[in-house]
Amino acid sequence: MASKAFSGVGTKFYKWDDSDWVAIAEITSIKGPGFKKEIIEVTSMDSTGGYKEFIAGFKEAGTISLTMNFTSDGYDALKADFEAYENQYYQVVLGNAMHTSFEFEGFVTELPLTIDAKNAVTLDVTIQVTGEVLKHTGEDSGSPSSNF
Repeated sequence: MASKAFSGVGTKFYKWDDSDWVAIAEITSIKGPGFKKEIIEVTSMDSTGGYKEFIAGFKEAGTISLTMNFTSDGYDALKADFEAYENQYYQVVLGNAMHTSFEFEGFVTELPLTIDAKNAVTLDVTIQVTGEVLKHTGEDSGSPSSNF
């Protein structure tokens, strides 16, 4: 059986600008979302076998971390999102043949620059995801309002 693995080459990151998906250029790496589920302990004196018992609680999609080469346009777009108090819509579109995408709402929580004489100036962005991450396949997932 041949592997169905693929590289991250061609992956794009977009933000919604109220009418269309706009690409944020020069992303060099994306990490996340980092799904987690809350664990609630329910051990009682009636628990048998000497083992603690747990049930599942709320789920969260964690954060998305972006590393990107600093560009004025990219910085300005993400700084505006940092200054805003309302959630924004974002989308990661993988470079695979299926054009798999992950769409989510969130807000920028961190926006530090890394400046080093031996390397390109980079911007490291952290976006807190709020709510569910939706997975799509195909060329266009449509507007966020049609998906949430």
